[in-house]
This record gives sequence, structure tokens and C-alpha cells, in this order.
Amino acid sequence: MSTNNASNQFLLAPGARADTAEDLIAPVQEQAAADHAPSPLTTSAAAPATLAAGPGSQFDAGIPIRYRTLSLNIDQRARATKKGAAADSTANGAAAADGGLRIGDIKHHLNRVEDVCTRFSTHPSLGLDAAAVSRKAADGKNKISPPPTKYLQKALGYVFGGFNFLMWIAFIVTVLSYQPLGGSNPQIFNIGVAGLLFFVILISSVFYAFVDWSASRVMKSIANVTTASATVVRDGQVIDIPATDVVTGDVVQLSLGQRVPADLRIVSCTPDALFDRSILTGESKPVLASVDPTDENPLETLNLAFSSTFLVQGAATGVVFAIGDNTVIGQLVASSGKVRTEATTIQKELNLFTIIISTLSLSFFCISIITYEAWVKNAYPNYETISGAIVNAIGCLTAFVPQGLPVCVALSLSIIARRMSQRNVLVKNLATVETLGCMSVLCSDKTGTLTQGKMRVTAVAAVDRSLERLENADGVIAARDTAPRLVEELCVVARLCNGARFELDKEPGVPVSERKVKGDPTDTAILRFVEELGGVAAATAAAAHKRMFEIPFNSKNKWMATVVSDPAGTPLLLVKGAPDFLLSRCTTVMTAAGEYVPLDDAQRAAVTAVQERWAASGQRVIAVCSRPLAGMQKDFSLSAVDVGQLDRLVQAEMQALRLVSLVGIRDPPRAEVPEAIRVIRRAGVRVFMVTGDFIATAAAIARQVGIVSADRLDGIVDVKRLSKEAEANDGDGGALRAAFAKPENVKPSLEEQKHAPRALALSGAELVDLTDFEWDIVLGRYTEIVFARTSPDQKLKIVTELKKRGDNTVAVTGDGVNDAPALKAADIGVAMGAGSDVAKEAAAMVLMTNDFSSIIVAIENGRLVFDNLKKVILYLMPAGTYTEFMAVLSNVFFGMQLPLNSYLQVFFSVFNDVVMSVALMFELAEADLMTRAPRNARRDRLTDWRFFAQIYLFIGLMFWISAMGSWFLFFSNFGIHFHDLLGAWNAWGYYGGAYNYVLQGSTGFSLGDLNATAGIDVTTLGLPANYSIPANINTIPADFVPVLQNPDNGIMGALPGFAGLAGLVAAGNCVYYVCMVFLQFGGVLATRNRVVSILTSNPLWGPRRNLFIPLGMTFTFGFALMNVFTPGIQTVFATAPIPTQFWFIPIGLGLGVLLMDELRKLVARSFPGSVVAKAAW
Repeated sequence: MSTNNASNQFLLAPGARADTAEDLIAPVQEQAAADHAPSPLTTSAAAPATLAAGPGSQFDAGIPIRYRTLSLNIDQRARATKKGAAADSTANGAAAADGGLRIGDIKHHLNRVEDVCTRFSTHPSLGLDAAAVSRKAADGKNKISPPPTKYLQKALGYVFGGFNFLMWIAFIVTVLSYQPLGGSNPQIFNIGVAGLLFFVILISSVFYAFVDWSASRVMKSIANVTTASATVVRDGQVIDIPATDVVTGDVVQLSLGQRVPADLRIVSCTPDALFDRSILTGESKPVLASVDPTDENPLETLNLAFSSTFLVQGAATGVVFAIGDNTVIGQLVASSGKVRTEATTIQKELNLFTIIISTLSLSFFCISIITYEAWVKNAYPNYETISGAIVNAIGCLTAFVPQGLPVCVALSLSIIARRMSQRNVLVKNLATVETLGCMSVLCSDKTGTLTQGKMRVTAVAAVDRSLERLENADGVIAARDTAPRLVEELCVVARLCNGARFELDKEPGVPVSERKVKGDPTDTAILRFVEELGGVAAATAAAAHKRMFEIPFNSKNKWMATVVSDPAGTPLLLVKGAPDFLLSRCTTVMTAAGEYVPLDDAQRAAVTAVQERWAASGQRVIAVCSRPLAGMQKDFSLSAVDVGQLDRLVQAEMQALRLVSLVGIRDPPRAEVPEAIRVIRRAGVRVFMVTGDFIATAAAIARQVGIVSADRLDGIVDVKRLSKEAEANDGDGGALRAAFAKPENVKPSLEEQKHAPRALALSGAELVDLTDFEWDIVLGRYTEIVFARTSPDQKLKIVTELKKRGDNTVAVTGDGVNDAPALKAADIGVAMGAGSDVAKEAAAMVLMTNDFSSIIVAIENGRLVFDNLKKVILYLMPAGTYTEFMAVLSNVFFGMQLPLNSYLQVFFSVFNDVVMSVALMFELAEADLMTRAPRNARRDRLTDWRFFAQIYLFIGLMFWISAMGSWFLFFSNFGIHFHDLLGAWNAWGYYGGAYNYVLQGSTGFSLGDLNATAGIDVTTLGLPANYSIPANINTIPADFVPVLQNPDNGIMGALPGFAGLAGLVAAGNCVYYVCMVFLQFGGVLATRNRVVSILTSNPLWGPRRNLFIPLGMTFTFGFALMNVFTPGIQTVFATAPIPTQFWFIPIGLGLGVLLMDELRKLVARSFPGSVVAKAAW
């Protein structure tokens, strides 16, 4: 049988429980986190809820409310039963509130432990046998079925989400413009535009669904790596199995930080065992565990442990009475059918952007229609029909909408999912990666995060001698020979006062270093060491002692105590923990010869010197102590005494201890950490160490990994000095008070961080009395900080104070239970895959391979996503909200013919824009991305004044002038000048003799020479139907072809497929469209870089190669050829071929846009302090 089976004898027995949680652990402060609605711009990219006791569970936030409601209903039913008033209404009401749940029928907490074990055919020490496990496994896996997918709701989100609802409005009004508003002669153009809009909606919906499926598939593949395990007793052996393989009747052993894999009836527990039930109750304060029932209500009693809750203190053992969907959380999930989602900063900004754009689009559309009805229709009755006015106004909806933006947001999440999966990083909600891009402070735990978590004992010290280099066999042999009695005593005490255990009692032929151990890293290192050092003799001596009582290590006490009885029956108190706490309680110390001598001041100084020397080299130092309790005749059987009293009694006896030895433990830094911290700091992120370790050890590791680089390491004395100077308004302190007048200014500059770092080391005890201004000094003056000997509530305090100041976005990394409150409170928590279940549940991101450098990838991706989204908007807005909208504006308000018809507007906004936007989302990071200051998430918006200046005063201005200028140039070639086009209104076509229609190849006729009765449809010539034509010509040749001639310059031009001015307008639309296509080529190349020249960062080769850019250009150029030359499109959508010169003029204009932006970048690089540089987006 495993050694751990014996541990049941010193766990909490029936009838015993501690008084209060506050007596045993540091209070875990409540941290409320607001849930936000998901963004309509993004598809669902959160990782699927891991409902089978795995990290990443994100249940409906309404579960605590339902839990409490059920609890009250059960209480009401119990009271009604006690009163004998089994009224049907009460029972039925409770049953209805349960929604068919069986939670109220749970009675296992009221039964004795023996009865529970009998009911499930198990044994508290031996567990289930193989036959029982095989039989019970047929009942199914211990997995909670996910809520059923609401396919209709998801489909509606795809179809109507984002900007699609604007496309639906455009589609509906376009159909109405065809019929009934089209009258007896509806235009096929209108129904063609409606068909295009419907096609756009269909394609967008399918794309959103595909990206959602793709991202979810990748996240599921990562989540599968995070399968949780459970420690169970089967056939008398303690083994680890997948949590999904747990069956009813299994005896589950829970250790610190573990998730409860199923619903358990607690059969034994340590006196300080505490469970975090916040996932069920919504209350962050842990509750004590008990063996006996404390309430008849199964939801309120303390002797049940529910699936998906956590053991955050002590240890416990329980018998499984429900698994999978039959657990309390399983039934609540089934009844609620929801999974919690949260919105990140960028999602909120995109939501706001959607609202603004949608409001503007609808407003301008309504203004256009109102303008037509209230003014144009009356003032210029022959200008256009209501059907034509609606179709032209559709441009207000399509021009403003950056249709490529939601596609790019969805695509970016898919790209992130792939990149994160390649690094084995589990992100519970992909959009939270953007928050890491804003990170300005990283608070990192030390053990297991910055270090490998693979501890080895390297030294042992008595008061008069240090035995070092014990990590190798020669050192161990030398220690045995040099100090045999010290070694014997140390091995017995350290083995008995230890929370770790070997998974198998004996593994012949397996080296101790390779044997599997269950326990925390420190206890594991000591257990391996004493096994190697003491051998069989030490193990035999330890086995001769009987464990009677234990107080496990916790992050507040920083020590572990065990009461044992020696072979003679004398109780012994064994303690190991932090020397700075235990040394003051010691009165004697063991020498290398194995004798105890008084611990006087000189010897105390010698011991302290050893501790400081080891700590300065980065070693964790543990004091191992003992004390005989010969005079104490207390019953430690745990059956006749209150455990709370016993706990206090043991703590009171921790005086006059004997110091056996100091133990030095080395935990080497992870190989990738120093380089990762260098890159993170270069990105303008301050990295702080927050640890429970000794301050000298923490500072030494901080220097080794690069968190501390300054020569001088300040302390609390320096902080107090600056505080006094501030009170006197003198010196550096006075200057700091002035500089820190506003909370957002409480931070060092980027220049100070990179070139003039200041370092500080503080202990948790020194944080308690800091004033608000002293916190300002700590967090605003220093760039390198080590917080040591911190408790969970102090870690939480550090995070809270950081978030109050400097507009900080705070990330916290950790792997232990004591890190969980800080992980929850941080803007983003990052847990290690090898860490506790509690930490992984509290974190937003889990590094499955414990690779600290993955944080760099997340930061870079967060910044890159934000950067590329800005580039997409910067690419879309000049052509959309400026150039396209100006075309609509000129038609609606200035009486011009529409320079870009509705079909070309919709097509450009959807196909040209989306293709190039997608290409931009594959842009790699710019060279300076990881050297910029972090984005201020509270003040730096996705768009700002510099951004809009670039759009409307620079790029967009060039776009609009170039496109409109090309359009005017085209018409001027046919003698129609600017003044003829602007404000034409009804006069369009009334040009009298200014323009002649001629017979092809013959002399000209004036318009007045045309006879309406000669078979010529004057409407095709652009003339009003009621135009008066003198009847001086009686016949018109049958081969009459209207050709425009300008009498001023004799230029003639046939318009194939169109007659008169209508053909000219169609070709002018295509001129405007083709010009925009080539302008966008220049725009996308200019947008790729903020200040770097394209000469050093082109899309064809080099570090910023992005072949999607030329590929996108090829596609959009193909779209232009298709729209201009395809006969069917010409017929339905009124397009026409354009003169050759208008294929080449836009090339020069596009290059001009690129060259102008290159000039801007050159000025910004050459003169960093100039207005141009400051205005750079």
C-alpha cells in the first residue's frame, strides 16, 4: 500500500472541525469581474468550455443565482416536511424551480462514512477493486455534456451580425425601388444591385461561420491537451487517472490546488481544509471542510465537495457519489444552457465603431431621401425618380460601411488561434490576446514560472559546518561520512514533516531522481534528498514513528508542523519552514557531531550568515526543527478533542525548538527566461517579481534572469526617505509629489525604463504600512521591483495598486494556489500548464508547455492584431467614407450625374476592399513593434485625431481629388466641362447647339434639326420627352447613329452600346471606379508601414514579405477588367469600356499617393520632433 494511505489516520476525523477559516489561513479577498457582452463584430472565438473537470471552464454567470435559488427551495421543502404540511403546491413549486433536477434528493451527507462506503461498495483506505471499476465504468464517462448548440441563434448571428444588417436594409429598399416604386417600367439595374447585395450577405455569413468553426476547431485541439487528472485509491494503491475515468465509489484524494473531479462525500480532511465554491455560489471566500454534516441542505453542508470546485487549503479524501451530468454543476449547466463570454477592450471599441458607422450610414441615407422628397423632387422634377433616388442613396449605406473590417477581425482570430496552437498556448478567449498587447506591467511569480520548478537540495548546514555540493553522489557520501548523526536526525525529521510522497513505495532499479513523487516542489526535493542521503536505515527509522497530527504548509504561515510519536510513545513536534520565522523560536542547535548546544547570539549570527550567503546565490533556505513534547499528555487521536483547539495548541508549543539544520535548495531559472525578459522589457513592459520566497533569494534570482539590472537595490528605507522629502517638499521626493499629482502619471518614462533603471526590493511585511504616496513612489519611480515574502492577499494588493496608477494594464503569471487571487484580479492572468488547477482556472491564458517565452508571442500578436486592424481601417476609410461618399454627395446635393453608380460602389466595398483587407491581416510585425511603448488601453483608441488626419487630410484628400479629377477630365474630352456638370440638375441634356448629334461620317445636325417623329427615341439622347423640335427635316436616315461632336475642337467619340449622354455617364462611372482601384494600390502599399520606407520593407521579399498583397492586387485588377468589359455586366449594371488613357492615368496617381506618403515618412524619420512626426498614426 502507498505511504499516503497511512495519512488518513491524521486527517480530520468525524465530529471534528476547526472554528473559523480566518483562524487558519489568510483571507482571500473577493475580486469582482464584470461580464461583458460579446462583440457583434467578432465571431465566437472563445475556447469551448471544458466541462469535464479541466482548465478553462467558463460556465454561465447565472449559475450562482440558480444555485442559491435551488438552495432556498430545498430549505423551504424541508421546512414544509418538518411541519407536516406536505402541501402539493409547495412541493410542486420547489420541483418546478428545480426544473426536474435531483439535487434536493441528495442524502449522502446525512449518512455515516461507513454507510456511504457500503452504499458504493468501496473502502476509505483500499478504494474500489478492479472488478467494481470495470462494472461501474459502463455507466459512462465523468464528463459534463456541453450545452446544446443553438444553431438557429448562431446562424442568425452570422446572417445579421456586424454590418450585415445594413446590407439587409440596402437590399430591402433596393427591391422596393424595383417594385412597387419602379412603376410600369422598372429598371433591371435595381434588381441587379439587389441581387448583388444578397450575394454579399450570403458570402459574408458563410465566411463568418467558416472562421468561427476554424477557430473553434483549433481551440478544441488545444483544450484536449489540458485533460485534468484525479488521484484515486484502487486496490489499495494510490494512482493518478484522467478525471473523465472517475467512477462512483472511487476514493479520491485531494491535495492543495486540485480541482474536485466529481461530487464527493468527504470522509477525512485536514483541519484547515478549505474549498473554493465560487463557481457555484459566486462568493470568493473559501468554506471549511467537514466530515460530519453541518446542514440538512446538501447545497449548504460542508461535508460535500462538488465537482469543478477547488481545494485551496489543506488536504481531503472523499467518496464519489455523482459523476458527469449527475453532478450538481452538471445539472445546473444542463438547466441554464449557457456559457459565459466576455468582451475585451478591442471588442468594445469595435462595437462602438460599428454603432458610429451604422448611425452615420443610416443618417445620411435618411437625409438623402428626405432631401429628395422635400426639395429636389419639387425644385427639379425631371432630375430623377423616387426609384432612382433610392438606388443612388444606397451609396450612403455601402460607402460608409467598411465591409472588410468584420471579416478581418474574424480572420485575425483564426490566425491567432493557429499561432497560439503552434506554441501550445491555451487562450480561453482569443480576443483577450489583444489585452496582452497593451500590457505595461508583468508581475511574475518565481518558483515554477521563472524557475524550472525542479528543485534539488544542494547544501545542508549545522551551526558549525556546511555540507555543500550535495546534488551529486560524491557530496552525499561525504556528508554521510562527515556528519552521520546530523544526517540521521535530518532524514527522520525531514521525511516525517513532509507533504510529498512517492507514488509507489518501492521501485527496484529506478533511481530516486526518476521516481514519481506527488507533492509540491520543495517537499519533493527534500523527500528525494533524504531518500538518497539516509537510505533504508532512515526510511526504517521514520517508519517506526507514528504520525498523529499535521498542520500543512500554507502561504501565510510559511511553515509545516507534524506531531509524531516515537517508538517509545513520546510525542515529537517536527517543523520545517522559513528560517526568518523559525530561527527566533529556536533555543538550541545541532552541531555537525550530532550534539545539541544552546543557540547563543554568536551561533545565531553564524546561522543567519549561512542563510544569507545561500540566499544571495539564489538558493531557497529551509530550517528543519524539532522538539520533544514529553511533558504533554494530550490525546492526539483526534477523537476526544476539538481539532481547532489542537491546532492552536500545536502552534502555541512552537517555542524552544531545536534547530536540526538548514537545507539549501536550488531551483535553476528556465533557460528561455532571461532572453524573454530582455525582449519584454525592450517592449516597454516593466517586469516585477512577486514571490513568497526570502528576499535575498528572490533578489538573486531576479538578477540572474534580468528582472534586476541596476547596480543599487533600494529598500524600504529609501522609500520612507523620499516620502519624508515629499512632506517637506524638498529633494527628489518633492519633485515626485509634483510629478505624481495625477494617478495616470504615476509611472516612469519609457526612457527611464530602458536607460536609467532603478531597482527596489520589498518584503510583504513592509507593504502593510505603505501610504498612498509611498505606493506612488514604489510603483512610479522604480522600473525593477522584487516583492518577496508575500501572501496571497498582498499579491492581490500589489495588482490592485498597480491598476490604480499609471493607466497600467497588468498581467500576472503564476502556477500556485496563492497566485489565484492575483491572477483573477489582473487584466490578464497567465498560468503555467504544470501549475495548480486553481491557478489555471483563474487565468485567462495557460502556457501548456510552461514556456515563458510564449508570453512574447502573445504580446506581439496582441500588438500586431491592433496594428493590422488600424491598417485595415486606414486602408478602407479613404476610399469608402471619403471617395465613394463624395460621389454620392455630389449627386444628391450638387445636382451632378452620379460619378460611381450603386453597383460599382457595392462591388468595390465588398470585393475590392475585402480582398485587400484580408491581405493586410497577414502583415508581419513592423521592425519597431516590440520596441514601442505599450498602448494605453484606457486612452489610446483604435482611431484618434492623427488617424483621421491621415484619412481625411492626407490619403483620403488625394484619393477624392484624383478620382473626381479623372472623372471631370473624361467628360472634358467630350466638351462637357466642370461648370456644365456641377449643379446641372434638370439642365442635363438641354445644351441646344452647344453639342451636335451627327450622322456617322456626315456633316453635323443641330439638336433643333432632329424630328421626334422620325423614329428617334429622344430619351436615349439625353433630351427631355417634351423637348420642342422644329420640323424642318422630314426624314432621318435609317442608319443614323448618334455621335457626340464638340464644335470647339472637333473631337468626336462613339459610345459603343450606348446612345448619347447615358453612355457617357456609364463610361464615366467606370473611369471613377478604375481610378479608385489603382489609388487603392498606392494606398495599401503606403499603409503597410507607419514610418519605415517601402524600399526597406516591401511585400515581395525580405523580412516583411507578404505575397498576399500582390495577389490581392491581381484579383482586384481582374475585378476591374470584369466590370468594364463583361457584356452582361454592361447591360444590367450600366458599365462601359473606357478610353485607354484612363487605364494609365490612375497608375501615376496611385504612385503619387505612395510617393507622397514616402515623403511624409522620410520627414517623420529625419525630424522625430516635427509636427509631421507627431501626427504620424
